[in-house]
Formats: sequence, structure tokens, C-alpha cells
Amino acid sequence: MSSHPTGETGAVPAEFGFIGRIFRPLAGEGALDLRDDAAVMTPPPGREMVMAVDAMVEGVHFLSDDPADTVGRKLLRCNLSDLAAMDATPLGYLLTVARPRHLAEAWFAAFAGGLRVDQDAYGLGLLGGDTTSTPGPVVLSLTIVGHVAPGCALRRTTARAGDGLWVTGTIGDGALGLLALRGQVPDPDHALAARYRLPCPRLGLGLHGIASAAMDVSDGLVQDAGHLARESGLGVVIEVDQVPLSDAARAAGPQWRETCLTGGDDYELLLAVPPDHEQALLARGRHHGVRMTRIGRFVDPTAGTGVKLYDAQGNVVKVARTGWSHL
Repeated sequence: MSSHPTGETGAVPAEFGFIGRIFRPLAGEGALDLRDDAAVMTPPPGREMVMAVDAMVEGVHFLSDDPADTVGRKLLRCNLSDLAAMDATPLGYLLTVARPRHLAEAWFAAFAGGLRVDQDAYGLGLLGGDTTSTPGPVVLSLTIVGHVAPGCALRRTTARAGDGLWVTGTIGDGALGLLALRGQVPDPDHALAARYRLPCPRLGLGLHGIASAAMDVSDGLVQDAGHLARESGLGVVIEVDQVPLSDAARAAGPQWRETCLTGGDDYELLLAVPPDHEQALLARGRHHGVRMTRIGRFVDPTAGTGVKLYDAQGNVVKVARTGWSHL
């Protein structure tokens, strides 16, 4: 990892000591022990590289009192979810940290500890990055690097009319978890808060040849389904009563249905699946212990573009907004 000098003279500037203490233990193969300007790595033979980047800002993407280890784990998992959406395998990551001067090194030690737990669990290591100072808030950016067989990356642009719209896991727990941490939603077992702080990237499902298109749900189910349809030149219908909810989300009450549909932070996968591949998808879900639910269908644009929401009685469902906007 590189650093930004502070004008100090002497043997070891403070930034390099900080990198050595906090981040060098995370260095993976190719990182050159974080002592050079860049990493040097070779992808596995016959594989294509897959890369994505996400940033998290204190007070926007995580709460100031969130445990530092879960902040590190969520940052890594959100990026791993992007790899999962393309059916890719993780290889390593780059990390940028903007550190407020008032924030103690112990916070970053715990942050790095969380990264260590998950990089061991998901089989990747730190390749390098950058550190700098800021008056605040904490700003964190992670670039994930993965690999996939040539031509096998799932895309957003290849859904077809007649494909079913499927989703992994359950929807709404992340958004409700944030509200629970703010005291707005009951969460007696802390299940919702746990889903907000620690999403579950759906890596390793092996969906190439089963799904025709995919993306992860980060900004809200309705909005992201719309993205998938638009990029494929289609419309999409969502049957809102089929959207899978956890027991904790159901216990919160029906008044939170729109929040579940549009709140985001789920990091589940949205999949376009042809009808004759549905049994293969369900079998893959059973094999990996991942719930798979059909929640709608993609339609020819002559039947209408955009997202249409219906309840079980066929009534149109309206939402005030479709999801989260980053701008």
C-alpha cells in the first residue's frame, strides 16, 4: 500500500508504520509484502479477470458506532457480491483508507481483524492500496479482483423475454436492520441488524448455463430489477407477494413491505432464468443451502418497459420510490 507523506523526516514515516502494523498481516500472494508501488500477479491459466470497486462512507453506508470488524467484513462482502453476480471466483483485493486523525489506531486494528476473518473464509488476500488522512468522516474503498472462465461471466444485458425473475435468499432484512439499529423497527433477536452489518455474498453457486443474466441487489429490489430489465431491453413484472421475507421481516409487520421492496442492502442475487432451467436452479440452491424464489418474469418491451408491480389479486402496487440513489 502506498501512503501520503506528512512532511516528517527520519527513518520510517508514520504512514508506513501504520500500514506495517495494521495491513501487512493481510497481504496475500502478489502483494510483495506491501513494500512496493504495485502488486504483481498472474491470473489462473485460461481465466479472465473480473474487477469491481465499491466505497463506504461513515454515516452514509455504515453507522459511526458500528463495530469496526463488521465494517471491514461488510466492505469486503459487498464487493464479493459483485463477483457472485458474475459467477466469478475471488482472487484478491485493493484497499484505500481515508483516516480521520482523531480515530484511534485500535479502530483500524479491529477493522483489519474483520477483513482477516472474511478473507480467510472466502480465500483471498490484500494486494495493496492507499492510505491518506482526512478531517472526517472515514472513507473506505475496496477494489475486488476475481476470475472466471472465458465467456462465462454472467451479464446484465442478456436476459430474454419469458425468463423468470428469481432471487436468492430473502429480501428486506438489510434495510430493516438499519432501521432496527436506529430504534425504528423491533429486532428482539438482532437478526435484522446482523443482516445489515454482515450480508452474505452468494459466491460459488455455479450459475453459468442456468441463468441467462444476473446482478446483485444493493440499491433496492425494484430498482435493481429495473436495471436488469433495462440493460436487456425488456420490461419486468414483479409479483410482490412472492418476494421472500425472513421471519424477522414478517414479524416487523406489513407496514414495512415497501421498505423491503425498495430499501436495498440485501446483496442477494437477481437472476433471469429460462423456464426449462428452473429445476436446475432449484437443485443448485438445494445443493448450496440457498433459497431460490421466482418472483416475476421478464416481458417483451412491446408489453411495456420498466417495472410493474402486482399483488396476488392482480392489483397494481405503487411505491413512492424504487430504491437508493448514490447522487
